[in-house]
Amino acid sequence: MLKQSIGCPNSRCPFFQKKDSLIKDGTYKRAHDSRLVQRYRCRHCLKKCSHSTFEFEYRQKKRRINYPVYKLLCSGVSQRRIAKVLGVNKKTIERRLPYLGSKCRFLNKKNLKARSQKFISIQLDDLITKENSKLKPLTVSALVDEKSRYIIGMEVGKIPAFGHLAKIGRRKYGKRENQHFPCLEKLLCKSQPFLLSEGIIKTDEHQLYPRLIKKYLPFAMHKTYKGGRGCITGQGELKQAHWDPLFAINHTFAMLRANINRLIRKTWSTTKDIERLKDHLEVYRHFHNTQLI
Repeated sequence: MLKQSIGCPNSRCPFFQKKDSLIKDGTYKRAHDSRLVQRYRCRHCLKKCSHSTFEFEYRQKKRRINYPVYKLLCSGVSQRRIAKVLGVNKKTIERRLPYLGSKCRFLNKKNLKARSQKFISIQLDDLITKENSKLKPLTVSALVDEKSRYIIGMEVGKIPAFGHLAKIGRRKYGKRENQHFPCLEKLLCKSQPFLLSEGIIKTDEHQLYPRLIKKYLPFAMHKTYKGGRGCITGQGELKQAHWDPLFAINHTFAMLRANINRLIRKTWSTTKDIERLKDHLEVYRHFHNTQLI
């Protein structure tokens, strides 16, 4: 079982989160799976805790559903249908998504740091989705390794409605913040330590990319390609052209739309909370990097 750092859980204790301060203090039988769990006591503040206190699953009553929920969330199934399939309340599934998001976020960082080699050739692009309405669009900026399609990072941000919906969106919801630039900047800043400084980065002809790449990857070779028309297969993310120079990231986006229910076009399931979309993307990112490639 994955655990966070073990130590005294009392923040007022001078030995807070220090493992040496804990001593064994008996065991107890966990109700839902009948497992014996070790108890601990801090020798300084006498605060008691258990082995479960330091797990991401702390205080969960139905741990057996975690792995099925993890797989179903990455298989195009909605949260309401997952609750029906597993025979639990839909609120249980709603609470599992933030837990799985935080756990997979921790694992994604750990797996990225454990890589021995830096990424040489990468691709950068954005996927457009919505927050409950097409008048409130969102951008998902992603960085993908060209060779393995390993998802290096993803960031989500708000953008204003564009095209023929721009005027309607301003009239109904007011001026909407554009977080596209800070979203891209955050993505490149986080990913910079794992990218080869003199590598290759491929993008389309979006005007924001050159400035940010020059700032965070000044020695990288930046190659731009004209965007193509989307085809029906891949839900518009794959291109009609015979050869697509940005196939790795377009194929990854097509898989996102196919396997995350809230990203499917013309679906009943939409994102109501941006934080839950971020959690869902982290869950899929872990599933994609560990089981699909």
